[in-house]
Amino acid sequence: MILPSTDQLSSKPVRIVSLVPSQTELLHYLGLETETIAITKFCIHPIEWFRNKTRIGGTKSVDIEKIISLKPDLIIANKEENVKDQVEMLAENFPVWVTDVNNISDAYQMIHDIGALTRKENESAKLIDIIKFKFHSVIQSFSTNKSIPASYLIWKDPYMTIGGDSFISNMMETAGLNNVFKDQARYPEVTVSQLEAVNCDLVLLSSEPYPFKQKHVDELQEQLPGIKIMLVDGEMFSWYGSRLLFAPEYFMELHQRILMG
Repeated sequence: MILPSTDQLSSKPVRIVSLVPSQTELLHYLGLETETIAITKFCIHPIEWFRNKTRIGGTKSVDIEKIISLKPDLIIANKEENVKDQVEMLAENFPVWVTDVNNISDAYQMIHDIGALTRKENESAKLIDIIKFKFHSVIQSFSTNKSIPASYLIWKDPYMTIGGDSFISNMMETAGLNNVFKDQARYPEVTVSQLEAVNCDLVLLSSEPYPFKQKHVDELQEQLPGIKIMLVDGEMFSWYGSRLLFAPEYFMELHQRILMG
């Protein structure tokens, strides 16, 4: 079944399958080495898990039969990253916890919930406190500066950006960037002409899901000569587990790079 609350598990799970990369990394941070038995092919952190843990397909194409054979006592999924039909199929046989993370407050709740499910409440509470402390410093630093009008591209051919109801947009705002497409929903397609028309000062090209490289910066720079274009680490904007520990420092460094021109 899809668990309605964290107290629905009668005992600590000892056979966990994670369908979400950022939540896999969180399980590792919480010390659930033995309990986590399988992950996706996109769960690249930590590297030792990526190399050694059983893999059950991709986030959008999980191997249902393989997961059934593993007999998990908890599957951790995400509303956006996983396919609803696949999650519901797994929920017919196993307890499934589905997270829904659209902003940093949701991320804190997700960390708390997974801590409660796995009986790692103290560890998850401490993690939340540390992340909040680090982000507080960033927010204070950027609150005195005018937000930089920016767009964030996640895909090419066609170009796709992010709307205001996404976690990435919330991270942009936290990093002192004003998402010029925040009036749109989810992940709309966008043209070069639209990027030019919205009068943004900055276009960020993410390292994921599309692996933008310097050649893409150069290509787009020719079409948008008056706009600064930069590559950014997509994990820092879109991973909502323990990787949030590193995002505040990254945002500070990114802001310095932007201001330096």
